[in-house]
Amino acid sequence: MEVQALLRVAVVEDEPSVMAQIEGFLARYESERGVPMEITAFRDGSELLADYRPVFDIILLDIEMPQVDGMAAAEQIRRTDQNVVIVFITNMAQYAIQGYSVGALDFVLKPVDYYTFSVKLDRAVRLVDRRAASQIVLTLPGGAVRLDTRQIYYVEIQDRRLHYHTDQGEYVLRGSMKEAESQLSDRHFVRCNYWYLVNLYHVTEVRRDVAVVAGHELEISRRNRAAFMTALTNYVGGGA
Repeated sequence: MEVQALLRVAVVEDEPSVMAQIEGFLARYESERGVPMEITAFRDGSELLADYRPVFDIILLDIEMPQVDGMAAAEQIRRTDQNVVIVFITNMAQYAIQGYSVGALDFVLKPVDYYTFSVKLDRAVRLVDRRAASQIVLTLPGGAVRLDTRQIYYVEIQDRRLHYHTDQGEYVLRGSMKEAESQLSDRHFVRCNYWYLVNLYHVTEVRRDVAVVAGHELEISRRNRAAFMTALTNYVGGGA
């Protein structure tokens, strides 16, 4: 299994001995699988949630912690980050099963052994790989955000700034529409006019010279109409 990009992993564990063990397992996994990793350690769910940003690929999350337990932390994370892969680490199997309600991929029972850990991590890495093919990272003034391209409704250009309108709100960064088109070229994004790059996945209706995109009415210019309608027809017909 080959992973080209750096894998960002958060480990949330309040027991120092278990934390050290997991970090050792991750180092061994990185060496054996050739997976480059960036590991960030947290001693409690409260530390993970403090100024949380959706930058991690995988979170290895203990359930029983003194301040904010893993289940509560996962529930809060899912409000802003639907993409991160969560794997619970616990000594109580019945708690781990509840994790599926917050979209956890799997759980590892304590005491943790390397073989089981590596098998579970293989599964998590495969899921990260599949999702990465449809994700982009936006570099913002205050940091970065990772989005699945289907979360983006459309991209707007104003005064040399790109406005990404998404199901998580609006993100603004410096850039050109040419750069946005290049980044999203194979994700079914098409211009409806000079100002807007539309995600065809969210087009629900076309009325004369207007495309309805996730409830927003965007003008289709005369210059872009033929190409836009052809792309939309091919997209709908192909079921992509």
